Amino acid sequence: MHQSIITLGMIIGGIGLFLLAVNMITDGLRLTAGKALRNILTRGTSSPKRGIASGIFITGIVQSSSAVTVATIGFVNAGLLTIYQALGVVYGANIGTTMTGWLVALVGFKISVASFALPMVGIGMLMRLTGGDSRRAPLGMVLAGFGLFFIGIDTLKDAFEGMAAAIDLHKFTLDGIAGVLLYAGIGFLMTVLTQSSSAAIAITLTAATGGVLGLYAAAAMVIGANVGTTSTAGLAVIGATPNAKRVAAAHVIFNLLTGVVALLMLPLLFLLVKTTGKLLGLEQIPAVTLALFHTSFNILGVLLMWPLSRRLASYLGRRFVTLEEVESNPKYLDKTVAVSPALALDALALELSRIASISRRMALAVLSAEPGYGSRIGSDYLIAKKLSESVSEFIAHLEKSTLTNEDADQLAIILNAEQHLLACVNLSIEITKMQSEVTELEDAELVSKNSHYHLEVVRLMELSNPELEDFSFVACDDQLKKMQTSYDELKESLLYAGAKLHAPIPGIINIVEQNSHIRRMGRQMYKAMKNINKIYTVSRVPLQDTSKAAE
Repeated sequence: MHQSIITLGMIIGGIGLFLLAVNMITDGLRLTAGKALRNILTRGTSSPKRGIASGIFITGIVQSSSAVTVATIGFVNAGLLTIYQALGVVYGANIGTTMTGWLVALVGFKISVASFALPMVGIGMLMRLTGGDSRRAPLGMVLAGFGLFFIGIDTLKDAFEGMAAAIDLHKFTLDGIAGVLLYAGIGFLMTVLTQSSSAAIAITLTAATGGVLGLYAAAAMVIGANVGTTSTAGLAVIGATPNAKRVAAAHVIFNLLTGVVALLMLPLLFLLVKTTGKLLGLEQIPAVTLALFHTSFNILGVLLMWPLSRRLASYLGRRFVTLEEVESNPKYLDKTVAVSPALALDALALELSRIASISRRMALAVLSAEPGYGSRIGSDYLIAKKLSESVSEFIAHLEKSTLTNEDADQLAIILNAEQHLLACVNLSIEITKMQSEVTELEDAELVSKNSHYHLEVVRLMELSNPELEDFSFVACDDQLKKMQTSYDELKESLLYAGAKLHAPIPGIINIVEQNSHIRRMGRQMYKAMKNINKIYTVSRVPLQDTSKAAE
């Protein structure tokens, strides 16, 4: 009983050392070479082959396929990688994570741990403590992490050898498909609990070398651990963007397919592994055999998925589609209208109408007293920016030689209107950010004047819509003057209240600055409206008010 408690304590301690070591290595390398690794990821993914190579290289360095996958999700979100390019990194990361098994197999059992691991911990921590803000500090953390990694291996090796000698493990083994699935499930659960497939695989290899597990049972656990690594990506994309979910889904699909194929071909793969091991002159010890097995079925998975990559990217592109993505796709701009300047100008007028509706919706949301509008404004901001980019891209690809002087003038008006709308959109975001810094007014008169000013801006936004049947320039000009008058009166009252110390001066300054942004937002919408009206007058495109449809 006493020996069993000691063995259990050694296993728990060894696992703890593994997890600590993996975290130290990963964090240390991120700090040491974070920018370099980012550069490799952005430059090394121009093709799927390069993406695979980058995935292998980075994962081999940081010892965490989950970290690389989560970083890849971030790059896809930022628009630096396409889904197709990200697939290569995902494939490579799964091959790269097999480096842990080789580290355990070829180093962990060959050298006396005390002769190098403990000095690594000591030197590494000395570098960490004396490094300050230099790169020497995270490098020391990496060195100490590797030392703890090997100490963890040695601790688990001794624990599993003692367990194998004290317990008749054959009583607890299951044969056939049930046994394989059971051990695969154990491997999956180990990775989910530790959030590190590297640690789970290292524990499995150590247990197999200590005689606790048979080769087939250990192989099934390696497969399960390989599938379990998808849990990190799954957790990372809860409530995330569609692109993040697509990359995570690719990760899950690849690992599940690879795991199923590996389970179905287990005997054949072992035959291949043993033959390959003999040809390479590798020793027939469990850890080496399992490391080779882990690498083999991941490479097999890449070979199976490689021809399907484009179809998979296309399939994922049609999944997790949100209203934001649908709305941010241009409805009227395509190659068929680009061949004719007249058709192109009409299409641009229609698309600009959509941007104007979204800009107006954002501005009215900012001025609304309803809570919880911030997330919708952020979504509308991305939609407006993407549509604006589509308009600019479309104009850039127009055949300039076929444009008349009148067409060129129309394009200039369109670009001018687009810039005013973008300014309105950007101001909406700025005003939203300022909202948290603005304190509520306590003076009843100031509150009334502030509310009246906001209503005047709302009225201007509503009138500045050439699509309305009763649209009138005269009414817009009159409303612009009313807004300016209300702004001037409110500003004077606010500054007077601050000077008389009727209200805190910092709070007054914030409110004045926010109202200045609101006034500029109204003026930008008014200027955009004037340009848009010119376009409608010349193109005579039958337009409808899309603001309601966009809500």
